[in-house]
Amino acid sequence: MRLAQLRSFYAAARYGGFTAGARQLHVSQPTVTSQVRALEDSYGVELLNRHGHRLELTDAGRELFAIAQRIFGLEEDAVHLLKDSGALRTGKLRIGAVGPYHVMEMIAAFRARYPGIEVTINVGNSEATVQGLKAYASDVAVLAQFASDPALHFVPYRSHPVVVFVPRDHRLAAKTRIGLAELAAEPLVMREQGSTTRKALEDALRKCRLVPTISLEVGSREAVREAVIRGLGIGVVSEFEFVPDPRLRTLAIVGADVRTTTHVVTLKERRHTRVVAGFLTIVDELLDAAAGRRAAAR
Repeated sequence: MRLAQLRSFYAAARYGGFTAGARQLHVSQPTVTSQVRALEDSYGVELLNRHGHRLELTDAGRELFAIAQRIFGLEEDAVHLLKDSGALRTGKLRIGAVGPYHVMEMIAAFRARYPGIEVTINVGNSEATVQGLKAYASDVAVLAQFASDPALHFVPYRSHPVVVFVPRDHRLAAKTRIGLAELAAEPLVMREQGSTTRKALEDALRKCRLVPTISLEVGSREAVREAVIRGLGIGVVSEFEFVPDPRLRTLAIVGADVRTTTHVVTLKERRHTRVVAGFLTIVDELLDAAAGRRAAAR
């Protein structure tokens, strides 16, 4: 297998077509097409399904694409290292995140230190964010609690309780607290499977042998919020992420410590690369500053 063939396959798959891939590689479209075809013919395998101008990865193509992501991600790290002689003057940092709340303060501090680094953010739930990290689609991830994984290096960042929120005219709006048994009996508007807030609540209910009453499942915090405002059920959210609104009231959960913990996560094998190490240093400094403020307050 020639590296040029793999590069052409990776570009076509990543950018969704031979023409778009050729544009990224600064070569002609027939060159990319012939390179991919030669790669498939050499091993007697189909990597891409052609549907007019649209390409879809086959099962073998998806596996090869994941390997190619790692290869060319490491190649990019090597180029940046040699180009800048170890200084973070240029390059890219790709961040996967479950929301904008903590990640923005990290990025602000990072950009102040390294203004030449281009930062991109892809927002999704915790499960999808971890998958993106393992697929080398992102360099670091900022997400809530997750299952321990020997392939990952993680730094705990912040911990916040999960709260319940209801419409202001709801019969529970006059209360300030709610127990798990009462909460389980209420119709809930929940995030999709893979959401950390949902997992934290379901784990707490399971420990008490309670089953939630899910009336609606939606794919974003904003959608949960709108559904609750319109009376479709009650919602749960990390306290830090709740945006005050005169149409809503919050209640604390009592009888159990239901919370989410934000972590900064990267692959162990990549934590010493320049841009990832630089970001983790910024995170450590933010944690030290927060600890100093708490000590001063005490």
